[in-house]
Amino acid sequence: MLIRTGRDGFQHPIASEITPRAVYEDRRRLLKWMATGVAGAGLATWAQREALAQQVQRPGKNAAMTVVRSTIPGGVTMEKLTEYKDAASYNNFYEFGTDKADPAQNAHTLKTTPWTVEVEGMVKKPGKIGLEDLVKLSAQEERIYRLRCVEGWSMVVPWVGYSMSHLINRVEPLGSAKFVEFVTLADKATMPYVGSRVLDWPYVEGLRMDEAMHPLTLLTFGMYGEVLPKQNGAPVRLVVPWKYGFKSGKSIVKIRFTDQMPKTAWNKAAANEYGFYSNVNPNVDHPRWSQATERRIGEDGLFAKKRKTLMFNGYEAQVGQLYAGMDLKKNY
Repeated sequence: MLIRTGRDGFQHPIASEITPRAVYEDRRRLLKWMATGVAGAGLATWAQREALAQQVQRPGKNAAMTVVRSTIPGGVTMEKLTEYKDAASYNNFYEFGTDKADPAQNAHTLKTTPWTVEVEGMVKKPGKIGLEDLVKLSAQEERIYRLRCVEGWSMVVPWVGYSMSHLINRVEPLGSAKFVEFVTLADKATMPYVGSRVLDWPYVEGLRMDEAMHPLTLLTFGMYGEVLPKQNGAPVRLVVPWKYGFKSGKSIVKIRFTDQMPKTAWNKAAANEYGFYSNVNPNVDHPRWSQATERRIGEDGLFAKKRKTLMFNGYEAQVGQLYAGMDLKKNY
């Protein structure tokens, strides 16, 4: 069934275009699903991703980055790291396919040099910034963050970058700027799924200005001490650890400052499922699955007991004050 959103006939993804939902359900649901006789394709997809994870290689010593460990409160969790092979093989990057294993298989076509990021809108210093200059705006820090996937999975990754606030302060936004919009590259020549009906391209995400200025919001160039793999959003992406992973735009080519709340990609596709804020809130279920529990990628198998999802993904002490007085069920 196709669900129209009312925007120029845009259609929500059909069942064959998304990862089988049953893969992310609990044991009882999975067993019931298997009993219907249609489990083969979903389990095959799971097995393929696991096999791909074993093949993923780190980019090499020439891609290493010089970093220092973050001292920002909340910037380093002591939880066990997700293995590189898992973090680099389980990705949402719909420009390269809708299955979690597709980006690792298809993103080799992405061209990351040369690369510029255009800054525009309500700023005193708009313009284009080359990647090399962008990297040099501030010292690179390693931040060990949890990242929560909306379907019920999570991972712990040592990201490399610096607080987004360094770039924002450099371009001097006007007082009238209330939001920051992030636009992902949409190149049909190197991104095979751009143009598909899954989303309205280019992929757009956004933050409120105070969210973008928060020290934990990371403009990211690497992970595990090395440059970002293409499937993880090379050469520059955002990481906002207290929000669901899709809020962290990848392969950014444009940053726009505006006084209007940006119309983000998933909110346009299905506003009843993906709100603008998309903060991790275990008390608000996604219409098609619970958000109360999660499994850790590469550590918690399909049949393992799920772990409890934490409010704001465990960063409530650092970011809870940003949403004081807001109805967090309405502003999901």
